[in-house]
Parts: sequence; C-alpha cells; structure tokens
Amino acid sequence: MSDVNPDEPVRATGFFSRPSTLLWLGSSALLAVGLVIGGYLLGDGLLRAQQANRSVTVRGLAERDVTADLATWTITYSASAGDLAGAQAGVDRDTREIRAFFADLGFPSEALQPTGVNVSQFTNDGVTTYTVRQRMSLRSNDIKRAQDAVKRQFELVRRGVMLEDGSGMAYTFTKLNDIKPGMVADATKDARAAAEQFAKDSGTSVGAIKSATQGYFSIDARDGDSSGEWGVAGSPYKKVRVVTTVDFYLQ
Repeated sequence: MSDVNPDEPVRATGFFSRPSTLLWLGSSALLAVGLVIGGYLLGDGLLRAQQANRSVTVRGLAERDVTADLATWTITYSASAGDLAGAQAGVDRDTREIRAFFADLGFPSEALQPTGVNVSQFTNDGVTTYTVRQRMSLRSNDIKRAQDAVKRQFELVRRGVMLEDGSGMAYTFTKLNDIKPGMVADATKDARAAAEQFAKDSGTSVGAIKSATQGYFSIDARDGDSSGEWGVAGSPYKKVRVVTTVDFYLQ
C-alpha cells in the first residue's frame, strides 16, 4: 500500500521546482513578448516613415496679362557752334520746341524735366567747335497719351529738333507686388493639379505640401518684342510670369 495521501497537493520536484528557475522562465517569456512587440512596432514605424517620405516634385505656372502704368521718355539732343554761346542758344531753342510739343499733347509742364547736360569741344585745323548736349526726361502715368506722343514724335523733326540715338519711350509695370500673392496661389494650384495627375497614374493620392520654392517673376512684352528686365521699354502690354516648385507628400 502507498503512503501517499490523495488529499495532499502534489509538489514539483527536480529542476522546475527551484524558485530561481521559475523566475528565469518568467523573465524569458516577458523578454520574448517584448521583443516580438518591439519588432512589430519598429517595423510598423519604418513602414510609416517610408510612406511619409514618399513625395512628388512638380512645377506650377501662372501668367497674367497687364498694362504698363508708367511711361518714361529720355530725349537727348544737341547743338554745335563755333562758340559756346551759340551752341547753348541752339540747345535752348530746341528745349522750347520740345516743351511746346508736349504741352500741345496735353502733358503738364512738370512731366518734363531736364536730367543732364554736358559740353564738349573739338578742334580741327585750328577751328574749334563747341557742342552742348542736353537730356530731358518725360515721366507720366498716362499711357495712352504717351503712346500718342511716340506716334507724333516726327513733329519734333519738323520743329527743327534732331533727336539722338537712344531717345525713346520706355514702359514699366510698377504694381507687381499687388498681383504677386494671387499669382503664387495660382501657380501652387497648377502644381497641385500636376501632382494629382501623377498620383492618379501611380495609384496614390496627394497629401500636404512638403516644401515649396517660389520662382523668379519675369515681365516680358506680351506680343513678343523684347522688353528687357522688369518689363522696361518695348510695348506697354506686358505678360507677367512665375514658376513655383512644390514638393507634395503622396499618401
């Protein structure tokens, strides 16, 4: 007969009965679970980071037709004579004719101002010739009147005024800052439309803006003639253009 009491609880014996062993097993189990959870979180984080770095870089264009709001005309003319007084008298006569010309066109007297004068002399075979060169500048916001003046400038020749090379009307658009915000917004919308088309073709969607760079604003003659930097000279009808570079997140 066995002396074992069936009502007495069974106690573990051997290796697994040691308290230190049970503690070690519990710690190992917790460590394993922690490694599994950590690995999952790390992998998920890397996946999310990779998805967050997905982006597309596109360019957006905005253009606007504008009309110059400032006309300037630098008029250069000269007179020569055997003495300085005679040369100066010739320039004074031309100055009166020029002022009369613009007054007849309806420009106020203050619109025309002298901007410079210089005197030179040249001696040939003992004969000295004096030349007085004068510059006058017209500045007006009346673009239509300025255009009329250009069309009728040959009347100055009839009045005896010989304009030197470099004399001509320049048209400038000075209100760029007024239209900049709207044009940047339009360029950004154009860039988003390009990004959305790319996303559609690649089976993704467009998210927020990651980064953006505003391009240089250019002002050129609308009809193709060269107008120079900032839309000076040429035609009064201008085209303002800006290109923005935008980097969008892809979702």
